[in-house]
Amino acid sequence: MREPVRLTVVANEPLAELVCSFLRAEGIRCGHRITDVGAGAWDGVPTGGPREVLVDPADLEAARQALVAAEYGEFTT
Repeated sequence: MREPVRLTVVANEPLAELVCSFLRAEGIRCGHRITDVGAGAWDGVPTGGPREVLVDPADLEAARQALVAAEYGEFTT
């Protein structure tokens, strides 16, 4: 994978895992990490706070479309 790009920011690690699980089911590789959005809100809590979901730049548009489809309940798998 090339240097990953941010797809979205979610509220916490469990939600990031949920989004990544969905994307992986769609065949899109992804990962997540702590982001500095809202820096200081969860100081000292290693898994708390916002997470950014990352994808390969080549998959960015497909990942965006998958999330939009999911919001409307339109799943391909």
